[in-house]
Amino acid sequence: MTVSIGYWIAFFVFILIMLALDLGVFHKGNEAPSMKSSLLWTGFWIGLAFVFAAGLWFFAGQGPAVDFVTGYLLEKSLSIDNLFIFILVFSFFGIETKYQHRLLFWGVFGALVMRVIFIFGGAALLHRFAWLMYVFGAFLIITGVKMFFERDEEKDLSQSGIIKALRRWLPVKEDVREPHFIVKEQGKWYATQFLLALLFIEATDLLFAVDSIPAVLAVTQDTFIVVTSNIFAIMGLRSLYFALAGLLPMFRYIKYGLAGILAFIGFKMILNEGSKMFNWPLDISNMMSLAVVVALLTLSILASIWVSRREAKQKRAQRMLNK
Repeated sequence: MTVSIGYWIAFFVFILIMLALDLGVFHKGNEAPSMKSSLLWTGFWIGLAFVFAAGLWFFAGQGPAVDFVTGYLLEKSLSIDNLFIFILVFSFFGIETKYQHRLLFWGVFGALVMRVIFIFGGAALLHRFAWLMYVFGAFLIITGVKMFFERDEEKDLSQSGIIKALRRWLPVKEDVREPHFIVKEQGKWYATQFLLALLFIEATDLLFAVDSIPAVLAVTQDTFIVVTSNIFAIMGLRSLYFALAGLLPMFRYIKYGLAGILAFIGFKMILNEGSKMFNWPLDISNMMSLAVVVALLTLSILASIWVSRREAKQKRAQRMLNK
């Protein structure tokens, strides 16, 4: 799909305006977003993404619209891992709920910049070296298999190499309660736990992007579709976090759905590239990819909810017996 520079400029201007309104108007003060507000904002960003998809369908046809929705849902589902990282980071650094939105704002802003750079770089590499599709595909399959068999263990961020490196490189003042990233004391500048938390979130998002960007590029290498679907998915991540923060521990099987999605997309990359290169009579369409992503994500969420409810019911029954 050929897109003029004017559409690129208009899209990024719109995103910058929304970011400015978010931090400067709608969430100007340091306060914890309510469940109702978070759900409304989540619905707003999801609705806006599908309005954008409808516009693509009207102006560019069904193909780009399906590519956008597939890329959007793929990125949205793979971003769920970020939500669990947010919980760990805020708990480890003791970031109060009223300050979390502001910190996530800058985390998302940095993630947007990094994703755009990654997407253009990845698309350029695939355009020049088509064989990298096999490398990216194999990488996604291996990542999916490792995620599937990875044991669920409580993560201790104090043992994280990223945290250790940041503390070694930066002078840190631990007891700052106000949401400042750096403070000056006795003529010396110090990083705070807010800056460490932000840098850790950015670093982990960079690692997650290594998985998600090749996965979305398997859907389409149209940079406008990939960039816009990624940005729409990430823009709604903060409100989704505050809407689901209390429920996220229930989604115990979500990682298996994500593992299946990564492995499937990796298989699709290898199969479709082989079909183009060797004229194989096999091809996985983006419509099929969309169906598989939705099915795996839905099944993992429903399984998580069903098991959590069954366990809660068993605990209530046990309490009744103990009485």
